[in-house]
Amino acid sequence: MNPDLALLQPYPFERLAELFAGIEPPPGTPVHKLSVGEPQHAPPAAVQQALRDNLHLLSRYPATRGQERLREMQANWLRRRHSLRNIDHQRHVLPVNGTREALFAIAQTQVTRGALVGCPNPFYQIYEGAALLAGATTALMDTREENGFLPQPEQLSPQQWRAMDLLYLCTPGNPAGAVMDESLLMRFIEHALEYNVLLVSDECYSEIYPREDAAPTGLLAACERAGNTTYRNCISMHSLSKRSNLPGLRSGFASGDATVIAAFLRYRGYHGSAMPPHHQEASIVAWDDETHVRENRERYREKFAAVMPILAETLDFGEPDGGFYLWPRTPIDDETFARELYASDGVVVLPGSYLGRKSNGSNPGSGRVRLALVAELADCIDAAERIRDFAQRL
Repeated sequence: MNPDLALLQPYPFERLAELFAGIEPPPGTPVHKLSVGEPQHAPPAAVQQALRDNLHLLSRYPATRGQERLREMQANWLRRRHSLRNIDHQRHVLPVNGTREALFAIAQTQVTRGALVGCPNPFYQIYEGAALLAGATTALMDTREENGFLPQPEQLSPQQWRAMDLLYLCTPGNPAGAVMDESLLMRFIEHALEYNVLLVSDECYSEIYPREDAAPTGLLAACERAGNTTYRNCISMHSLSKRSNLPGLRSGFASGDATVIAAFLRYRGYHGSAMPPHHQEASIVAWDDETHVRENRERYREKFAAVMPILAETLDFGEPDGGFYLWPRTPIDDETFARELYASDGVVVLPGSYLGRKSNGSNPGSGRVRLALVAELADCIDAAERIRDFAQRL
């Protein structure tokens, strides 16, 4: 067995299942799950129809590189969304089976054993697992309230930057929903070029944001603004899971540095991770339509507007700049809060400490819980009212 497997920590939802072992909510209490970031809105009808219309393609092997028409559509989306002038679908874009798979796999392509891999803390645990199974160790950038829940390149020493092969960013961030602005992204790009580190920006939440006139920027847009017109040392990853309510489609793409994309394609050819052809056809439809995405954002805005005043009666939190999570502080430790809330009120939330690691003397996720507003509006309101009442009883 690969000895590095022993380094992997239990996934947050494994820990949550252990925390709830032997506990049942009161009889007759409907359970509301706010723990998992799995969109519950209906997938676009046109995408579902495209899947049905192309089931005959199951008789064909898909190309790892994906259909040219899909790569063209993904490049066109980057041009529309991020005003990119230099993106080339032949060199800069590669379809992937969702960002989870790609975020993990790219470390296996780019990281040398014994190197460092940087990431924010708290984080999406795939970043850590990818580093460990590539034979690397992590360098953590704590994202706390005092720094706006945003990583800063200066949190890593010159020695760490020199030892690093790859650094993960996430904007909007998971779990706090903080957005990295252009100037912060440019500072990371400057460090990455100076120390020859690959930046991998996880932008899977980028299409959910509070104001229609304030869409979050992305890493490749910051590259062009900084004069890095070839996107050297920079990769951004996008997904249909959150944008289009298609987590089961497993469809996204990696884009950026052509040399990295070429190496990633070579790896993926051996990895056997080509997107099924009918999924590619459905993805073309999804990337070409913004109407359902705007409607999706509006539904999240409605939920935030309804839920935040209820929770604000008893919990302390800020409004996120993007994504669909709330990241409130808890009046007792986060594990106890999550366990007792489930036992008394049937609401499932994720302890923040499960998303972070102890760093600089403490875990920056401790004392908070992550709430995913992915359920229907009525369920989110009912869950918020139960959380408020539970916190009042405390």
